[in-house]
Amino acid sequence: MSINSLIIDKLFRIYQLKKSIMSKTRCQFLIFSLIFMCISSYTRAQQAESYNDYIPIIKNYLNDNYKDMFREPKGELKYSFIVPGSSQYENVLWDWDSWWSNVAIRQILQENGSKEEREEALKYEKGCILNFLEFGGGDGWIPFQIKPGASSRSKQIQALKEDFGSQFNSNMHKPCLAQHAAFIIQQDGENAEWLREKFYYMQSFINAYRNYYYNSKVGLYVFANDKGTGTDNDPTQYYRPPFSTATPYQNSLMYKELQAMAYIAKQLNLGEIATDFENQANHLKAAMQTHMWDDVFEYYFSLDFNLLPNDRGSNHNKLHIGGPRAYDYIPIKLLTWTGFCTMWANVATPEQAKLMVEKHYRDTTNLKSPYGIRTLSKKEKMYFVGASGNPSSWLGPIWIISNYMTFRGLINYGYETEAEEMAKETILLLGRDIKKNGGMHEYYLPSNGEPVLNLGFLNWNCLVMNMIAYLEGGKVIEEF
Repeated sequence: MSINSLIIDKLFRIYQLKKSIMSKTRCQFLIFSLIFMCISSYTRAQQAESYNDYIPIIKNYLNDNYKDMFREPKGELKYSFIVPGSSQYENVLWDWDSWWSNVAIRQILQENGSKEEREEALKYEKGCILNFLEFGGGDGWIPFQIKPGASSRSKQIQALKEDFGSQFNSNMHKPCLAQHAAFIIQQDGENAEWLREKFYYMQSFINAYRNYYYNSKVGLYVFANDKGTGTDNDPTQYYRPPFSTATPYQNSLMYKELQAMAYIAKQLNLGEIATDFENQANHLKAAMQTHMWDDVFEYYFSLDFNLLPNDRGSNHNKLHIGGPRAYDYIPIKLLTWTGFCTMWANVATPEQAKLMVEKHYRDTTNLKSPYGIRTLSKKEKMYFVGASGNPSSWLGPIWIISNYMTFRGLINYGYETEAEEMAKETILLLGRDIKKNGGMHEYYLPSNGEPVLNLGFLNWNCLVMNMIAYLEGGKVIEEF
């Protein structure tokens, strides 16, 4: 007999004893109320037990497999490097993927790696940065991915000019290059000298963002197009006109990137340069708080800059001379996970964070699911959780990176209960996948946690180790 059956049997016996002294209806109500309470309590206990059971499964799997992300120099990749870890991305160096994988690998090595293994990993970590800087130059352009058989820098730029008119009319490396480098420096005893000779390329990289991807009227950064954004088909940026969208995700990355540049400059004793990057970061934070925060929905939204010219000489403006446009953008009020990036980056004010947690994180009818944060609210018309490989689907499925960044944001603002909840949900999701399928997938269904695509994916899924360390009260490796 099952536990639930035993509970029901016991309660029925109570009913038999009590029916002589109370009405049948009242007694039935009491019995069924007690049944519901007992079963609910039992279910919660089972779930709590389950997430703990999956921790050793996850740890053993990642300890055995993290080195599958290591690659040796090959072709245009002159240094050892880190890959996402599945056959779909077998030998490709990606920008933010290698960064987040690195943060997770450090957690794995913190708990189980020897001194020799940590020293061995360092060449792969630094190699990610050095490979990208090999493609750097005075113009600042750096690609967002490099394949072993990639063309030379000059040939890639020529191809982009032929396709787009300029290499900067497409997206380049996301603003996380300095963050990745700063993380490695922090983990390596504050040693930044290995970057000194190439730091010029990193400065040029940031300058290129300022020159080509920056809306100076509003003070925010935009995507050139919808290729290589990292959050592929997020509807606030997908199929949008060139240079038209500023997202909380991209600008949160840039805010932290500018802070990382200031940190590296200080480690290299370049104080004046550090001050300039700090000032840029402060201006960006103020612009995000001013323009991206919405007082109506109490959330951070993407902005649409795709408006017709407002200058006095334009034909369109002559038609509206009596009431010229007095605004520079229109908020794209689609409820995506990226608003929580502002908590990850410490951009949101404490008051804003409180509203976002209470109104959006805890709302299970929109973004919150039993397994973390939907990448798009299930109430939005674009919501779709079917498999999609090119682009990958960010129209609702659960991604571990969005879970993790939201988790870190909750911790930043003191929401420890919610952070623990997110960690436990992620452990359940990945632990069940490993136990059932022998590995992890790229993204998952929000309703039941079933995997959607790409078995063997490691990458930022390994950040579950950092979540586990948080729950266990151990030393947590954090990104810069």
